[in-house]
Amino acid sequence: MKQLTITDTQKEMFDKEGYLIVRGLFSKEEVEYLKKHFMQIHADGPIPGHFSPLPEEKANGNILKMYPRIMHPHKVDDVSMQYMLDSRVFTVLTKLLGEEPLAAQSMFYFKPPGAKGQALHQDNFYLKVEPGTCIASWTAVDPSNEENGGLYIVPNSQYSEIQCPHEADPEKSFTREEVDVPEGLTPVPAILEAGDVLFFNGNVIHGSYPNTSTDKFRRSFICHYAGISTTKAGDFYKPLYQQDGSTVTVDVSESTPCGNEYDPVMGS
Repeated sequence: MKQLTITDTQKEMFDKEGYLIVRGLFSKEEVEYLKKHFMQIHADGPIPGHFSPLPEEKANGNILKMYPRIMHPHKVDDVSMQYMLDSRVFTVLTKLLGEEPLAAQSMFYFKPPGAKGQALHQDNFYLKVEPGTCIASWTAVDPSNEENGGLYIVPNSQYSEIQCPHEADPEKSFTREEVDVPEGLTPVPAILEAGDVLFFNGNVIHGSYPNTSTDKFRRSFICHYAGISTTKAGDFYKPLYQQDGSTVTVDVSESTPCGNEYDPVMGS
């Protein structure tokens, strides 16, 4: 375990910019194990309620139907739970949050060559953490860059209110919602090596590039967390977990900037 905490300077950067990259938080061996584990899950086929890949003949040329994201794998997979509750991640989050973290959600993205990107969005629009916001930990399982569909992020956008999204371009984004970049701010690429972890504030505006490579996956293991002071969260993200795996009950948050009738679908 290479790094068990972050410096005050790193914490200040997170507070100022809204995000922080912790290099090499997971070893090459650990992310290689994670990669092989999830490729085996893909080979084994569907997991009802979590993972529904289609065979090539039924995907109609949509590579993401063959390699869809896995939602909440921690609920059906011990390895995912282990990585979601990893002590190094919790130690960093404790410093960033200023309190004990609670795990809310996990996802695994395969993002093969030819996959679409994702339009700009804000994670707490979906998680609905109250009070405050959530924090993402985005672990690069492969190198992640502009060519193979890496993330781009809008520094200082953590001060933005949660936007009600407009419709995204379906030719470019595999999700339907998109938000706008606030005036005066500019997206920048988050270039990661395998084992690096990108932490970012749940109000930060971010998206991903399409994977324009011919032979490079951009696999990633993504989790979202809240602080122990959280009193509400979206129903899809319950229960919340302490580091020891015990669960915490919070109330359901229904509010969105679009009104209670809007039913967002989580993306990242």
